[in-house]
Amino acid sequence: MTAGSAVSAAVSAAVSAAVSAVAELLPRPLDPVRSIKLKIGILLVAAFAAGFAFFWYRIGWLPPGTTVGTMAIVVLTSQVLAHGMTRPLREMTAAVRAMRAGDYSRRVRATARDEVGELASAFNQMSADLGAADRQRRELIANVSHELRTPITALQNVLENVVDGVAPADAATLSTALAQTERLGRLVAELLDLSRIDAGAHPLDRAEFALEPLLADVVAEASVAARGVRFTVDVSPPGAVVYADEGRLAQVVANLLDNAARHGPAGGEVRVTASVGEELVLEVADDGPGIAPPDRERVFERFTRGERAGGGGTGLGLNIARWVVDLHGGTIAVVDGPGCRIRATLPATAARPVAAGSSVATNSAVAAG
Repeated sequence: MTAGSAVSAAVSAAVSAAVSAVAELLPRPLDPVRSIKLKIGILLVAAFAAGFAFFWYRIGWLPPGTTVGTMAIVVLTSQVLAHGMTRPLREMTAAVRAMRAGDYSRRVRATARDEVGELASAFNQMSADLGAADRQRRELIANVSHELRTPITALQNVLENVVDGVAPADAATLSTALAQTERLGRLVAELLDLSRIDAGAHPLDRAEFALEPLLADVVAEASVAARGVRFTVDVSPPGAVVYADEGRLAQVVANLLDNAARHGPAGGEVRVTASVGEELVLEVADDGPGIAPPDRERVFERFTRGERAGGGGTGLGLNIARWVVDLHGGTIAVVDGPGCRIRATLPATAARPVAAGSSVATNSAVAAG
């Protein structure tokens, strides 16, 4: 910036500050008036009265009938025309009062192209967003309450049977209790991740690591939880190394495998394929009926679960998977193919910039499992 432009900017800033200071000192005699229409009428009458006063001062005479008639026409015209200007503001006031009572369905007519029309459009959008947020909050409470109640009830029944002597405290009974506590642990972990999603960015601990051992470990864990389902892993090229957050990437794979195991047929196969170049293309496919194209984006909404979901799916797994993929600067989506195929694409090297934050609150996803 040159010295002349700097001086000009300083002068403009000083003038703007002076104008703002003077504006703050000016009186506001119409503040007590509660109607904008009435304020407009008073403004016009006062302006015309000042004009007529100057006319009388210069001429020394005013026609009384014409003066009164002009004033009446001015007031009437201002009230008729101001109705369309102030009606949206009154509607917004009524809508805000309804929102305070929990009703977010009220909308304001936004046909004007001026500032009031823009305000009405913004208000309608805000009302829709608040309604959606309130609906999601209610759904969250209902879903979390249901998901917590189910394993707690099952665990309580198992323990009561053991205490009452109905069931022996053998390995099978304790295994059932352990499964319910593990289910509770998964739910709590997913809820913690959900809170991180709503909070915004979450740091990644990125490093280089071999992909094949990670997939083998995750598949081994999934095989224990999903007995009867066959898992296959194919990594190309063998021994491929990626640059990512190993723990978070394992979480993505685990959620995708859990989703596939829940929605695939009993005794079916889940295929995990990974191709590593400049990008990591990770795909998980099952033998299920797949997802219809119109529903492929909807399944990435929170707490949207497939019709055949069972065994304690929370509807958060794919939510968290998309969050992690977004944190890495990648994408995840349902793609065409036999069965259900979900493909995640992430940067595989450190050379590509990696996003440290994500807007997953608006791109919320869900676990079909």
